[in-house]
Amino acid sequence: MQRALIATGIVVLAAGLLWPWLSRLPFFRLPGDFVIDHPHFKFYFPLTTMILISAILTILFSVFRK
Repeated sequence: MQRALIATGIVVLAAGLLWPWLSRLPFFRLPGDFVIDHPHFKFYFPLTTMILISAILTILFSVFRK
């Protein structure tokens, strides 16, 4: 459990440090990501991005598990 928490912390730290460059990637703007934009309300649901990230993580975990 300690290794998993440390690894999660490192990933979150790396994502925070790299955020200016990560925000320029086309993720979170894919077709299938829903955006409802009203004058005083904005709702964003990244369905396609979540499916893509889930598939990538599934592949990575299956490769590193062996």
